[in-house]
Amino acid sequence: MDILLRLLLVVSNIDAILGETSVARRKEMLKKVAMTGLDLDNVYDQTLRRIREQKGNRSRLGMEVLMWVSHAERPLRINELCHALAAEMGATDLNPENIRSQDTVLRSCLGLAVVDKETSTVRLIHYTLQEYLSGPCILPDAHRSLIQTCLTYLNYDRVKRLPADNVSTLADLPFLEYSSLHWGRHAKIELSDHAKFLSLDLLSRYDSHIASTLLFVKIRGCRSSQPTHHLFTGLHCASYFGIGVMVAALIEGQGSDINQGECRGVTPLILAAGEGNQGAVSLLL
Repeated sequence: MDILLRLLLVVSNIDAILGETSVARRKEMLKKVAMTGLDLDNVYDQTLRRIREQKGNRSRLGMEVLMWVSHAERPLRINELCHALAAEMGATDLNPENIRSQDTVLRSCLGLAVVDKETSTVRLIHYTLQEYLSGPCILPDAHRSLIQTCLTYLNYDRVKRLPADNVSTLADLPFLEYSSLHWGRHAKIELSDHAKFLSLDLLSRYDSHIASTLLFVKIRGCRSSQPTHHLFTGLHCASYFGIGVMVAALIEGQGSDINQGECRGVTPLILAAGEGNQGAVSLLL
């Protein structure tokens, strides 16, 4: 009970911190909660309404913060989140002016997300908020937005120019690792037509892209002594994630060799089978 009450105090105090409500209003809200029981969904509903009513870009930014924190494959560090939020659909490169400060990012969601001091990762203020945001009608297009952001980032000119054999100098691109390792998870859940186009753009030249090296290193569990020769292709990637529509596109449209092994002889079929991706296995067979 104490945890939930502290949560309610955080949520109800947000407007006061921003100078948008009175002490009397906060007390009234807490009294109502105490009398009628802890209706957290109602509290979250009201807070999301206030987020959406913010002026300028703060409304969109606040909802995107909650979308990322609640639907990402792993907790994002604050610098990763700031870069993800800076990605601009249709842009060919990252605009540094779009990268907002940590304070701006956190204030936009009215206190529903905080930074863990020990890990520098962003988390929601309570597990009940995770359950609430995972509801089907709260953020219905979350994975579609996340996959498009990841692919936009991976297709930036600056990222394309990175040497595929250098994975140690990525401090200026903190979102690169997450987008390289997890875009396929979001794509398997929901892949829009635009995301298919971006996926094909990436996968058609994947073996020379730094994302290929990052994923190869993760899968193999060690760094290759010659990462540029890992031979990990777009078809390997699509098969590993189990993105059937991209497996088909690479075989039929791009003429990818289904029997090509990476540097250790592992073929796309072996990867797909190892991950239990039955649809991709059927296509490759």
